Amino acid sequence: MFVPRSSNYKNKVEHSFARQEITQTLNMKIDDIAPGQVTLSMPYIKAYTQQHGFLHAGIIATGLDNACGYAAFSLMADEASVLTVEFKTNLLAPAKGQTFQFTAKVKKAGRTLTFVEAEAHAITGNNRKLIATMSATMMAIINRDDVQE
Repeated sequence: MFVPRSSNYKNKVEHSFARQEITQTLNMKIDDIAPGQVTLSMPYIKAYTQQHGFLHAGIIATGLDNACGYAAFSLMADEASVLTVEFKTNLLAPAKGQTFQFTAKVKKAGRTLTFVEAEAHAITGNNRKLIATMSATMMAIINRDDVQE
């Protein structure tokens, strides 16, 4: 169990998430926020599919990256912003479903770097299928004029 450095971590995550144009464009929403863990979801939108009708890998990576970033951000100090340093995505199955869920959990939180793992699931009715995973490193950014919350 992680202890957030901010007592206002949920509002901090929600405020930052609401400012992202990409999450609004993709109709993503926050399903759950806990210290070191975030779950996001989005509906199937045909405009974001590849030629076979599956959700595009870039969209999956975007959902996973956002979940990872906000899971890490939930543990960061009030004055910190978050940026992705690196990630690796494994695409495990075609992304076919009515909705998609992206859940990220912090594995190790440091003062500057935080390591996070995430899973993406495609959901149709009661069927939930693992479609992708991500391992990511997130960085706390403090005192940079071009990166501020």
